[in-house]
Amino acid sequence: MRTIKLTLAYDGTDYVGWQRQARGRSIQGEVERALAEIEGRVVIAVGAGRTDAGVHALGQVAGVQLAHGIETCALVRAVNAKLPPDIRVLGAEVAAADFHARYAARRKTYRYNLASGAVASPFGRRYAWHFRHALDVDAMRAAAAAFGGRHDFAAFQAAGTEVASSVRTVRSVSVEPADVVFGVPPPAAAPGLTIEVVGDGFLRHMVRIMVGTLVAVGSGRVPATQVQAILASRARERAGPTAPPHGLFLVAVDY
Repeated sequence: MRTIKLTLAYDGTDYVGWQRQARGRSIQGEVERALAEIEGRVVIAVGAGRTDAGVHALGQVAGVQLAHGIETCALVRAVNAKLPPDIRVLGAEVAAADFHARYAARRKTYRYNLASGAVASPFGRRYAWHFRHALDVDAMRAAAAAFGGRHDFAAFQAAGTEVASSVRTVRSVSVEPADVVFGVPPPAAAPGLTIEVVGDGFLRHMVRIMVGTLVAVGSGRVPATQVQAILASRARERAGPTAPPHGLFLVAVDY
């Protein structure tokens, strides 16, 4: 039995998220189905992160146990031949027997795409949150600086979430102009922005609530100086709205 580390990319638009659900198609379910056809038995794929419904990935990681002796390069081709076109295995490698995609992860990078302007690009509608008004990037950057470091992010997790601790370490948050979205330049009327968040782990909806709060700052509804007070409050109602899922991408998982 070998432990295989898979790196995957997917468009999450038509899925209920990574994790299998009682109803609806999941990324995990599709990957496990394809692997089971090769392995000849049930295969469990353990993902590094449980991306929500509608969230995408450029570098999701999953660990699987396989008895089949297929070479990893051939495995990539075989699995992709059985997967729907909006999910792809980018690479496969043999990992240590005790490798765990979730618990062994040391750092995750998420990116959120924003666009503003009178006209939204038809090419970015599935991958960016669009605003008709311009956002104050300098204010957003000032607010983003408050997220850096180790904090209690209780105010930035989905309501009703139960976790042993809501303390997390955010290594960096950047707000930068984006010239292209998947190789397609936005129209001049809709310049793009990306918010990239790097951390050791994230609470449910944490990145999306951080983005919603930064957008509230960029829209002038929340002062940039308020973010520290929101963090200290631990109150979800003090933070901004949860950004829609379609602008969010799991970019990379580092071990």
